[in-house]
Amino acid sequence: MVRTEWSIQDIARSAGTTSRTLRHYDAVGLLPPTRIGGNGYRYYDEDSLVRLQRILLLRDLGLGLPAIAEVLDGQRDGVAALETHLALLKREQQRIGRQIDSVRTTLRKLKGGERLMAEEMFEGFDHTQYQEEVTQRWGADAYRKGDQWWRSLSEDEKKAFQQEQLDISAAFGAARKSGYDAGSDETQAVTARLHNWLQPAAGTVSKCYFAGLGQMYVDDPRYGSYDEKHGPGTAEYIRDAMKIYAERNLTD
Repeated sequence: MVRTEWSIQDIARSAGTTSRTLRHYDAVGLLPPTRIGGNGYRYYDEDSLVRLQRILLLRDLGLGLPAIAEVLDGQRDGVAALETHLALLKREQQRIGRQIDSVRTTLRKLKGGERLMAEEMFEGFDHTQYQEEVTQRWGADAYRKGDQWWRSLSEDEKKAFQQEQLDISAAFGAARKSGYDAGSDETQAVTARLHNWLQPAAGTVSKCYFAGLGQMYVDDPRYGSYDEKHGPGTAEYIRDAMKIYAERNLTD
């Protein structure tokens, strides 16, 4: 007799996950069991297995649970969805392959005393590592628009965009060292550059968005490099400048 359903323990063991995770997926409406037996045990059918596979694939691609729910709700055809996943996995496989080649090239040149080339060192490394974070903070649409804009750029345009970010950071540090307060014309001119730098990727940058991003300079440990490069308090300085700029120039 063909087995048509599995217990929660069976499916957790087969999928390499836990019963607790599956119960959480049920609690957030992502993967309800097919039925609950009289003994209270949860059981899953073949459709549930396919859905779980899609969930795990999307998790591996960096999506958060809210974004996964959105994707699953928008793709009812399981076969078509898996074909899409397969294409994404192949693209990711190619990207990882480029990273491996990049690291191998760097190792070979370091060992041989050869000159390093930036284009070779960063091949395969891109901004998609932030997909889950952007999706959770600002929604899947924000990520899609930003991703489409980034991929539309040439390599020279990408480098220029990244260099402008570094230049803005240095300008904030210089303004602070010169004794300009966060609301000064000099510092606000730098802040305007930051606002303009954000717009191509983010679209309309509202007061709430800009001020909230400024708070991240203080709350997110990844922004600690600003203090390391330009002295303690630089992150707070940039935050204050962004808040002032938002209040003076932007609307929600």
